[in-house]
Amino acid sequence: MRSGSQSLNALERRALSGLAAVFAVRMLGLFMILPVFSPYAVQLKGHSAFLVGVALGAYGLTQAIFQIPLGMLSDRLGRKPVIVSGLLLFFLGSVVAASADSITGVIIGRALQGAGAIAAAVMAMLADLTRDEQRTKAMLLIGITIGGAFVASLLLGPVLDGAIGVRGIFWLTAGLALVGIALLLTAVPTPVRSTHHLDAEAVPAQFLEVLRSKELLRLDLGIFVLHAVLTALFVVVPIALIRYAGLPVHEHWHVYLPAMILSLLVVLPAINVGERKHKLRYVFLAAVFVLVVSQLVLFKGYQSLVWLAGALFLFFIGFNMLEALLPSLISKIAPVDSKGTAIGVYSTFEFLGAFTGGTAGGWLLGQYGMASVFAFAAGLLMVWVTVAATMREPRMVATRLLHVGRQQPGAARELARKLAGVKGVAEAIVIAEEGVAYIKVDTSKVDEEALQGFGKPR
Repeated sequence: MRSGSQSLNALERRALSGLAAVFAVRMLGLFMILPVFSPYAVQLKGHSAFLVGVALGAYGLTQAIFQIPLGMLSDRLGRKPVIVSGLLLFFLGSVVAASADSITGVIIGRALQGAGAIAAAVMAMLADLTRDEQRTKAMLLIGITIGGAFVASLLLGPVLDGAIGVRGIFWLTAGLALVGIALLLTAVPTPVRSTHHLDAEAVPAQFLEVLRSKELLRLDLGIFVLHAVLTALFVVVPIALIRYAGLPVHEHWHVYLPAMILSLLVVLPAINVGERKHKLRYVFLAAVFVLVVSQLVLFKGYQSLVWLAGALFLFFIGFNMLEALLPSLISKIAPVDSKGTAIGVYSTFEFLGAFTGGTAGGWLLGQYGMASVFAFAAGLLMVWVTVAATMREPRMVATRLLHVGRQQPGAARELARKLAGVKGVAEAIVIAEEGVAYIKVDTSKVDEEALQGFGKPR
C-alpha cells in the first residue's frame, strides 16, 4: 500500500473507461430486448408463451455455465483473446436471433449470446490493469456502469422498437458486439502480466467453502430470486401494457421512465441513511418487502394502467436498491481470500435466476394466465423475506490489499497475526507465495499509518 495514491492514474482511467464501455455495450445488447420481445414473438413460427419465456431467459443458462470457466481460461490464454472470442459469440448469437423467423431460432441466438460470457475475464483484466489499492474503486465504477446500462436498456428498447423493430434491435446488438471488440483492441491497454487475483476471480478449491456459508447462500438466493422475478415480469408486463393500458410497445418508456426516476429518488437516500446509521439490514428487508407488495399490486390490478404504473414504481424501488446492496454485502461478508470465488458463485446464481424466471413465467402465462406469474413472483419473494429475516447487520468493512513481499509460510502466518492486531483490522490473510496480504478493515477506525508500516513498495 502506498500513501498518496488515492486516485486512478492515467493508465487505470484508460483501462476502466474501455472495459466499462465493453461491459455496457454487451449489457445493452442483452437487455434492450427485455421490454419488447413478448409482443414481437407472436409473429414467430412455433410461438408459445412458454418458449417466449425460454427465449428471454436462455442467455442466463449459458452465461451461468460458461462465465467462471472462461474467466479461468483467460488466466492461461490471455484476457483479450478470451474476451474477443466471447464478443464474437455474442455477435453470432445476435445475428442468429435477428435472422430467425422461428422462436427456436431466437432461443438458439439468445443462448449463443449468453455463451459469450466475458464478465469474469473482463473483471480479471481490470484487476491486471489497476493497482491493488484502487481495485475496489474500479470495480465499483464498473458496477455503476452495468446498472446504468440496464436502466438505459429498459428505456431504449421501446424507443428503438418503434424506430427499427425487434429484428433491428438484434442487428444493432450485433453491431454493438463489434464496437466492443474495437474498443477492447484499441482503447484498452494490454496487461504486461496476467495473474490470478483472489479478490476478483474464482478458485475451484474454494467453491465448497463458499457454498457452505449460510450468510453468502442467503445473498445467492436473493440474487437468484431477484433476477427470476425480473425476467418473469417482463414476460407479461409488456403484454399487459398493450392489452389493458392500450399503449403500443414504442410508448412503454412513458411508463418505465417516470417509475425509474422516481424510484431512484427513494433508493439513493435510503441506502445513504442505511450506510451512515449502520441499518443496512433494515433497508435490505424493506426493499424485499416492497418487491412483495409490487407483485401483489400487479396481481390485483394488472388490468389498470394506474395500478401497473404504481406497481412498477414499487418494483424499481426494490430492484434498484437490492441491485446496489447485494454486491456490496457479498464483498463485506465473504472471507478476504475467497472474495473472487464468492462473487463468481453469486453471479452464477444471478444468471440461473434469469433463466428460471423466464422459463417459469412463460409456462405459467401459457397455462394459467398473467395473474399466475405475479403470484409466482410474490411467492418467491416471500420465501426470500423469510430467509432474509434472519440475516445479521453486516459489518461496515472494506477489503484492502497490502504488498508485504514474498514470505516463508511460518513468517506469513505470523505477519497475518500481527496485521489482525492492528486497530480497525477485522480479518487478515497473507498469501506467502504472492507476497500479498488481503485484509478487511473498518475504514472509520483503522490505523492507516500502522498498516503502511507493514507494506513494501511494488
